Amino acid sequence: MKLTSLLLGTVFLFSAGCADATAVKNTTSDTPDDPYVLMELFGSAYQLIKQDYVEETTDRQLVENAISGMLSGLDPHSVFLNQEDMEDMETSTKGEFGGLGMEVSADKGLVRVMSPIDDTPAYKAGIQTGDYITHIDGESLIGVSLTEAVKRMRGKPGTKITLTIARGDKEPFDVKLKRDIIKVDPVKYEAKGDVGYIRVIQFSDHTSDKIKEAITKINKEIGEDKVLGYILDVRNNPGGLLTEAVNVSDVFLSEGEIVSTRSRRPEESMSFSAKTPDFTNGKPLVVLINEGSASASEIVAGALQDHHRAIIVGEQSFGKGSVQAVRSIPGFGGIKLTISRYYTPSGRSIQAKGIEPDIVIPRAKLEEFPAVRWMDEKSLPGAIAAEEGKKAKDTITKEAQKKASKGLTKDKNTAVSSDEKDTSPATDYQLNRAIDILRGIALYQQADK
Repeated sequence: MKLTSLLLGTVFLFSAGCADATAVKNTTSDTPDDPYVLMELFGSAYQLIKQDYVEETTDRQLVENAISGMLSGLDPHSVFLNQEDMEDMETSTKGEFGGLGMEVSADKGLVRVMSPIDDTPAYKAGIQTGDYITHIDGESLIGVSLTEAVKRMRGKPGTKITLTIARGDKEPFDVKLKRDIIKVDPVKYEAKGDVGYIRVIQFSDHTSDKIKEAITKINKEIGEDKVLGYILDVRNNPGGLLTEAVNVSDVFLSEGEIVSTRSRRPEESMSFSAKTPDFTNGKPLVVLINEGSASASEIVAGALQDHHRAIIVGEQSFGKGSVQAVRSIPGFGGIKLTISRYYTPSGRSIQAKGIEPDIVIPRAKLEEFPAVRWMDEKSLPGAIAAEEGKKAKDTITKEAQKKASKGLTKDKNTAVSSDEKDTSPATDYQLNRAIDILRGIALYQQADK
């Protein structure tokens, strides 16, 4: 009897739901896309939830959830931001915020890591671009909004958190981290022998000014006339402010379009161009990208590539070519909404394509095999003796040869030169190959003079 009653009750509730839905359907049969009629549908669903949902809900909760669902159904980057979210976002663009230190996005109902930020808990724990976060402290994130997932990852500095990571074909595994105040210095730099190395971690306020400072200090340390060129490293850089992407590109360009945006309304499309002289006076430039280079990083790489100002090396970038704008809703927060797409100066769309490097250099470890010289020309019977050759008129100066040989002939433990202070990991194969390429460009430029 109890089972029969339960089944009858279930059928009754289902039938009642069908009756309500039919009533709505009958009112919308003639004009199914009329916004006023569709709002009646929304109102009916809202009323049913308020009356019959198993737990009591607040009006604000239902409305915010409805807006969040509406935005998440558009694309991974459109989200609802409450007052707390708005404050956190404003703090993060200024370069200091709390959390684990990684950029994440929504992907097929899961949380996907776009990029870990250098020297943060996520970076030190080995979190990688493309990882999926499936659980936080053992609780599944399936069906959880991106905003809610980010909230759970944030917390008081020093507190611990466990993330369950799904990576490729590997079995999911747990990573334990400790939350920290994330202070992001957007630019790091180093003189690597006769090459200036500039690492851009994030495009936040004043990133372009800090790049200029880095170039000035590198020139002073090496000697401006001795600097062969610069490496601009935007690997695992998730992006940031559009204005700073334009300003950073302008550091290395003297003229021409940098990026354009195209909206649904033609009158809202924009174009940005270089306005100041090349701060490096046209010295060779190599830009390093990888699958974690997104958004603003791709704008810079695309602009410098299209203008033939830099050689782009590494791996294909992330492919985030959409523009988000934050629309404030006083008293409630705001909406981050995708409003347009990015295009490089040649008209290429970045969205879902990314930037293809001019020279593909995968991540790799270089192992040295010592040469075994058991025979050479001078060891052959009757070999002609060596002699000093006559001094030929070189097309390349000795100074250029000496500089080029530093990077092109030495590769012990992947170090680029024997006399430079190399503080990067010895396994950074991409960076060392980029320096080789830069020195090769400088060699040929000097040969043409």
